[in-house]
Amino acid sequence: MAGSTDVAALQASFRKFAIYGDTKATGQEMTGKNWAKLCKECKVMDGKGVTSTDVDIVFSKVKGKTARVISYEEFKKALEELAPKRFKGKSKEEAFDSICQLVAGKEPTNVGVTKAATGGAVDRLTDTTKYTGSHKERFDESGKGKGKSGRENIVDTSGYVGAYKNAGTYDAKVKK
Repeated sequence: MAGSTDVAALQASFRKFAIYGDTKATGQEMTGKNWAKLCKECKVMDGKGVTSTDVDIVFSKVKGKTARVISYEEFKKALEELAPKRFKGKSKEEAFDSICQLVAGKEPTNVGVTKAATGGAVDRLTDTTKYTGSHKERFDESGKGKGKSGRENIVDTSGYVGAYKNAGTYDAKVKK
């Protein structure tokens, strides 16, 4: 390969794809699913020279007999296997350099991931200024929730009727 920066970028790409979709992955070993994803997203798989079948066969060839994952060294062997198929007419070294440039520095993308909808309906349903009845009592003027005091009826043990305007003034009148 050309230089150490290419090696570092290739190894970084391997690690990113190795941990993609697996919370327990360490980044030292890559599964067949992630290998296929890397080949597809980095355009190693072109549909003519290199197909998904070729990618799966190469993965099976480089991994150990009972293993289900490949290491970084096996990953480089797999790229060497695919390079002449992907870049016909080039020497093995040139083809390997070209395939490494395709992979180096790439990250897995989230294709087909649904984003949270923030359309008119969601805004309308979550606008606290439009709430009525008992739901209106759960929020203050700024729209921030009151918490437990907004959900429960807190008993007033002051002795006054609920809507009495002069509540709390009796003690002041008696003391004079």
